[in-house]
Amino acid sequence: MRIGVLTGGGDCPGLNSVIRALVFKSVKEYGSEVIGIKYGWKGAVENITTELSLDKTEDIIREGGTILKSSRTNPFKIEGGPEAVIKTMKDNKLDALVAIGGEDTCGVASKLYNQYKINVIGVPKTIDNDLSGTDVTFGFDTCINIVTDAIDSLHTTACSHERVLVCEVMGRHAGWIASFSGISGNADYILVPEEEVDTKELCETIKKVYAKKSYAIIVAAEGAKLSNQDVTKDTELDAFGHVKLGGIGEKIAKIIEKETGIETRSTTLGHIQRGGRPSAFDRVLGTRLGWKAAEMVQNGEWGKMSAIVGNKTQAVSLNEAVGSLKTLELSIHQDSKLFFGTETDKQLAKSH
Repeated sequence: MRIGVLTGGGDCPGLNSVIRALVFKSVKEYGSEVIGIKYGWKGAVENITTELSLDKTEDIIREGGTILKSSRTNPFKIEGGPEAVIKTMKDNKLDALVAIGGEDTCGVASKLYNQYKINVIGVPKTIDNDLSGTDVTFGFDTCINIVTDAIDSLHTTACSHERVLVCEVMGRHAGWIASFSGISGNADYILVPEEEVDTKELCETIKKVYAKKSYAIIVAAEGAKLSNQDVTKDTELDAFGHVKLGGIGEKIAKIIEKETGIETRSTTLGHIQRGGRPSAFDRVLGTRLGWKAAEMVQNGEWGKMSAIVGNKTQAVSLNEAVGSLKTLELSIHQDSKLFFGTETDKQLAKSH
């Protein structure tokens, strides 16, 4: 068989692990060929390809990003886009297409299967850990380790200058990154998209924290809402209809400083969260998902996605994966509130 593979959406630590595993299992176990499609769905529309061999992929497991490059192109927003994808597959004599990506990339794959019956398989990728159908996505572990290191560094600066520091992290609709890094980084308050920000409670808690140790750390997901409204950089939409979120950290910092009189600053980690080399966990996770994708191609399990369910790799429906986002389990966020403040707070415990 000849198999095409692409990576779409934001880059993510562990992508190269998937590519490597897919190539090695397809070539060595099944005798197949793997063709790389560059720049995500853009390359699928414009027929931009590269050969993937064992030699070319042997050492890429250590590297972050994706050797196939990426884009946020949506074929369904381009006139004749889906038909161009089909032509690219025919021109390259591809029997199957493996799409590695998040909600948007896998959403395109699902549409191509449902509407055009293309032999397509998905592999879940998102550092936000918000894709349904799988218990965990590669890149998330690397991301929260990077964010935790950053928060550890912020503690020393906040303490030295006796300030409140707000750290804005990724998380458009789900608070997995903010919650896990906030807990591991010993944050004094965590803001997630799943719960509207109570600025009064926030400021009161920060006052208590500051009264004891003269500094405080807050972690805020970019999608956290004030008065149930998103904080956005601008009104421009991307190819999948998403606005550019950002600025919640700065806005929260201004509110805290105004209401408490405590000097407050914000910092936004941005793309550093998805950069660098993948953690050991993400290298293994990506490898397992790549192996499973190769197996699914061999078995003709089209319209499905390789996933981790109960620590085992399984094939799940792409429709299930993109049907709804996997948001943060609120019990995790509620339990983390036990660490908000410097003393046992019976009121917070009651709210939990």
